[in-house]
Amino acid sequence: MRKCLLFLIASLALIGQANAQRCLPKMQGIQVIAGTTDGLYTRATDDKTGYYFGTALSTYTKSGNKWVVGGEYLLKYNPYKDTRIPTAQFTAEGGYYYNLLSDPSKTFFLSIGGSALAGYETVNWGTKALFDGALLTNKDAIIYGGGLTLELESYLSDRLVLLLNTRERCMWGGSTGHFHSQFGIGIKYIIN
Repeated sequence: MRKCLLFLIASLALIGQANAQRCLPKMQGIQVIAGTTDGLYTRATDDKTGYYFGTALSTYTKSGNKWVVGGEYLLKYNPYKDTRIPTAQFTAEGGYYYNLLSDPSKTFFLSIGGSALAGYETVNWGTKALFDGALLTNKDAIIYGGGLTLELESYLSDRLVLLLNTRERCMWGGSTGHFHSQFGIGIKYIIN
């Protein structure tokens, strides 16, 4: 009887103390991320930067590694006289992220990932004529390439994760440059 009473008291004292297991194989999370492209975004007309946002589904495998499938919208500006010409990219992503480091409590994870990207690029939303009569020679195009990402995950709770990442994208097929650096912040919700 005494052992049962001690067990009951210990059980009541430890309620809520157990940590959920994280990053188990087949666990999935939906993430939303946003950030800047090619530097810090401002509204100045001579600014070459832009912004992006995306959403993805991540599925964990062994040791905290994960597959990521998602989509992204990137808008970058090119200065022209007293205005800016927008370049938009709509891309789909599929990639694998390798867990480099994690702490013993499974609260922080640092991963490096490689992704294949494919999509569509439009310059000035397809309008060739500019306000001063000049014509753009850039064309809308199908783009393809890849990305290399370094991502930090921090568990705020068992289902809510804060994401910080930096990515270098290399895209071919378009006419506005190949490389774009991205810095972003996001939230992931673990769905199962």
